[in-house]
Amino acid sequence: MKLLVINGPNLNFLGIREKGIYGTQDYQYLLDMIQKKAMETGNDITVYQSNHEGAIIDRLQAAYFDGTEGIVINPGAFTHYSYAIRDALASITVPKVEIHISDITRREEFRKISVTAPVCDRQIYGQGLEGYLQAIDSILNGE
Repeated sequence: MKLLVINGPNLNFLGIREKGIYGTQDYQYLLDMIQKKAMETGNDITVYQSNHEGAIIDRLQAAYFDGTEGIVINPGAFTHYSYAIRDALASITVPKVEIHISDITRREEFRKISVTAPVCDRQIYGQGLEGYLQAIDSILNGE
């Protein structure tokens, strides 16, 4: 199966930013973890990260044409206000899982609102980096 993992703004700063919230593992650790999952499951998993809204939209639109069969997305702060990313996600009918490392329900009020979750099939939050693997499994298992 061909999967796409998209990480939004500041995810490339894992291990640097707010370690008490996002942990001490860096972005390369996350990439290695996902690559290992791809090898173990025999699936093609591509990871993309951008701090730019338009670039994320462009990658989502490319996924429509490139045979992507499932999307895991951590939109970062765009979760809470990017109707443009929401619309791009809504345009794609493959399984989609929104992921958040921290428990967004226990943080600032603005983080409790996701404009992107309603167009995804599932939302996972508060599971740390393990949430990415749960999201991948969810898509692979047709959940």
